[in-house]
Amino acid sequence: MSATPRSTRSKPKNPGSQSALRQLNQQRIIETLMGGPATQAELSRQTGLSTATVSNIVKIMQDSGLASTEPITSSGRRALNVRLNSNGAVAVGIDFGRRHLRVVLASLSYHVIAEESVMLPLGHQSEEGIQAAVVLLEKLLRESGVDRSAVVGAGVGIPGPIDRRTGTVAQGAILPEWVGINILQHLEETLKFPVYIDNDANLGAWSEVTWGPHTGVSNLMFLKIGSGIGAGLILNGAPYYGNVGITGEIGHATIHEQGLVCRCGNRGCLETIASTTTMIELLSRGEDRPLTPADIVRKALARDPATLRVVDDAGLAVGRALGNVANLINPEVIVVGGPLAGLGNLLLEPIRRGLVRHAVPVIGETTTLTMSSLGDRAEALGAAALVFQYAGIRRAQTD
Repeated sequence: MSATPRSTRSKPKNPGSQSALRQLNQQRIIETLMGGPATQAELSRQTGLSTATVSNIVKIMQDSGLASTEPITSSGRRALNVRLNSNGAVAVGIDFGRRHLRVVLASLSYHVIAEESVMLPLGHQSEEGIQAAVVLLEKLLRESGVDRSAVVGAGVGIPGPIDRRTGTVAQGAILPEWVGINILQHLEETLKFPVYIDNDANLGAWSEVTWGPHTGVSNLMFLKIGSGIGAGLILNGAPYYGNVGITGEIGHATIHEQGLVCRCGNRGCLETIASTTTMIELLSRGEDRPLTPADIVRKALARDPATLRVVDDAGLAVGRALGNVANLINPEVIVVGGPLAGLGNLLLEPIRRGLVRHAVPVIGETTTLTMSSLGDRAEALGAAALVFQYAGIRRAQTD
């Protein structure tokens, strides 16, 4: 896989491209093989794909280690049986946060082999975060008995926009110390296997349609509310990346034109009203220590009046921003994730009020709003799923 150009591997193609179509077809074959081995003819019948398409994708999967084949006799004829290498192909999912790091090892059958998270110091440099990821990954591989040769690649989530032309962290990231760094190159040189990098909200969306309960949803928006606020989009069944990969920056939608100055330089952005950073600043006044997102959840569930007011104000602002986005893309489902997911309806209800108020009535009425069931694992699980979606495709493009 080392022959694959790094710049190509870092950016999935646009949803309408040939590569994106091949990716979706590969996922259909993988889902079919989850039920057990099948011949290429059976795969063609069950997926509705042509025999030539199935043969081509099976070869791609075989070359990348995702599947193996063996000749058999079926109905008196010679055939090629295909099976997933679920025990031999492992994906790594890495989620970098402002203060946390989570690493997941997953098999092709969407089974978590091992996972662990650790805290990172606020304001950590990229080298510090990457080294922590290496140490944690080696620990998980050792403890789970997985050999490095079984690793197909690593998916990595970053809390900020990624310029997919260069693999660099763009201005506006929650980790300002990482801005301008070619994080893709750093990670590949350190980890020593292929890396697929994406924004954490994009990976949250991807996790919902692979690991989560929304596998049949073609138009989904994942909203992550944390130190920053970002959105990941699945449109027409595929991740949407726009022109250079910087999409879903809903946290910088203007809510109050005369509001506080945002870290992006504008005034009154959604993040200045509804991020966990803003909530913590408001609620930590008079406290003997700064609160954490977990404290916000705890105090809100205990019906603390000030916390409930801050959560309600934040939810209404988020709903207003979502209403404008929903009017543009008309999603079937909007999933809310991040460290405040434990608030449940205490956060969803004001978001829903804001959404209904600012969306076209029929859109507000028909858009499902729900909290993520994957919790703080969503981004890392999405990163692992990203590896299986693109590993074989990227290999084939340069063979």
